[in-house]
Amino acid sequence: MKQMLILLAGYPGTGKSYLANMLIERFPELQILSPDDVKEEYWDRYGFHDLKEKEELIKLSWQEYYKRMEDAFAKHKSLISDYPFSHKQRDQLESISSRHHCQVVTIRLVGDIGVLYERQRKRDLDNSRHMGHIVCCYQKGMPIAHEDADNLLTYEEFYRRCTERGYGEFALGETIELDVTDFSKVDYEAVFQRIKEIGK
Repeated sequence: MKQMLILLAGYPGTGKSYLANMLIERFPELQILSPDDVKEEYWDRYGFHDLKEKEELIKLSWQEYYKRMEDAFAKHKSLISDYPFSHKQRDQLESISSRHHCQVVTIRLVGDIGVLYERQRKRDLDNSRHMGHIVCCYQKGMPIAHEDADNLLTYEEFYRRCTERGYGEFALGETIELDVTDFSKVDYEAVFQRIKEIGK
């Protein structure tokens, strides 16, 4: 396989992490580089007292994410990255991948926003979800239950993000769109075959 950057983009609640794991199982030469993983590292390391401090850490984590991407490409690694990418990241991703002559594939995951909100809500309330995503103030080990978090997304805010941030339009390189409203109807095998063809 040629050196690749596979971007799992689209709306939240679409099973990007699930698909990422499936892709790595099928293409073990791929490595995961997740913006959220870097954010969570920074939140655990530094903590934040309010949303302003949280946003500052998010900005720093994006700088670190791009640095790690550059480092991986310099070592001729192929990456898979999952996030609701938007125009905010597009230019930087295009610049880095072009500089390293990487083949970019965007798998854009979309679906019914009401269904996706319920999935995202369930995920946010799951104990495995990092608390930093759903609170306004965070320190590692803080004793708070997920259902008591003070920054859970409302449906209105979720809908606004999905419709105004361009998650459903993001595209870079070869683009494959999947409707994942009903996971049982998704032809993942066709996606794997398409990536295999592109990567030849």
